[in-house]
Amino acid sequence: MDGKMLARIGAVVFIAMAITATVVEMTRKEDAPASPSARVLQPERDPLRESQRRCQQLGQSAADDPECLRTWAKTRDHFLGRTPAPAAANTTTEAH
Repeated sequence: MDGKMLARIGAVVFIAMAITATVVEMTRKEDAPASPSARVLQPERDPLRESQRRCQQLGQSAADDPECLRTWAKTRDHFLGRTPAPAAANTTTEAH
């Protein structure tokens, strides 16, 4: 066998393998994607996030809103990994 014949046989084998791979890939059944209604992931309702959004929409006036100030304090504590301070109890006593 000379070199030309060996090269032709190699080319024919390569083309045959490429065609076979193409046919196999085209006949393979594709997995149907899961229907959107079956796998709808609803994020858990987060009151802190909702409050942050409300304060964001208030814009500059949020700086004077007491609820926004509480929200920012909670956010800051969460970010810094601190446990929120317990609500200040009324420690004033009335003298009779």
